[in-house]
Amino acid sequence: MIPQLSAAGLAGLLTPADAADALADALLGGLDPESCPQRTALPVPGGGELLLMPAASGTYAGVKIAGVAPHNPARGLPRITGSYLLLDGPTLRPLALLDGAALTALRTPAVSALALRHLAPAGRPLRLVLFGSGPQAYGHLEAVLAVRELAEVVVVARDPEGGERLAAHARTLGPPARTGTAGDVAGADLVVCCTTAREPLFDGRLVGPGATVVAVGSHEPSARETDTALVRRAAVYVESRAAALREAGDLLVAEAEGAIGPGHITGTLADLVTGRMPGGARPSCPQLFKSVGMAWEDLAVAVAWFRAAGASRET
Repeated sequence: MIPQLSAAGLAGLLTPADAADALADALLGGLDPESCPQRTALPVPGGGELLLMPAASGTYAGVKIAGVAPHNPARGLPRITGSYLLLDGPTLRPLALLDGAALTALRTPAVSALALRHLAPAGRPLRLVLFGSGPQAYGHLEAVLAVRELAEVVVVARDPEGGERLAAHARTLGPPARTGTAGDVAGADLVVCCTTAREPLFDGRLVGPGATVVAVGSHEPSARETDTALVRRAAVYVESRAAALREAGDLLVAEAEGAIGPGHITGTLADLVTGRMPGGARPSCPQLFKSVGMAWEDLAVAVAWFRAAGASRET
């Protein structure tokens, strides 16, 4: 029997900052996201989707089997399900089975945190507008606080009660927090979108020229959280050009409308981390980081989690 690492068993072993470090180490070690295998998506009767995401790097390999079940929340069940099988690379011997939903809940904010280290304004407290009130919104709040000081958190949520709960939670972490509306992006330094929306959440013309926007909610070519007006104005960063041009609806819809071309992408996460393309606030335009989620990220965080679990058992 291989070890099965549940969400409860993994809790507290790795922070978003730790996970972001693991992602940065992978990129600095020469991993090329452009060569990462494509996600396989299989529609499931009833409106769900089964995702298979394999990756191999260094001395490890792994595959995430994830389910996206949009109707689950109404049933009192999580929208994201699944497991991650971690393997020893040279022998392909199974090492551990990790909770896939917990892995996704940590990996996605960690990717955003790594991007924000390089793109978000530094040196002063920032005003965050956070769209969503689900697990990813909570994870992203913690991730942003790990990399930047916040002057205020404004939660914009479809569910008013969920938004109030997240704002109350944010206040326990330090910064003042309240609920708000999409118009609050006009005064934001950071805008983070982690929703299931399929249409733009706000008017991109309202976003200030020095602001940074992160959008993580979709990996479907026809779904987007940001509008064409923002994409056209922004310096756009992605995890991988190939993955973005397959899956990033925020960009693909704008391209289909004739507003941008494939060359509109400014750079990648690897460009930022390795210093090939310095980031940082640009006074002339917003910066947009569009994430679709990739298998190499799952592997990097799973390995870090597995090692942390082993270290915890030894102490």
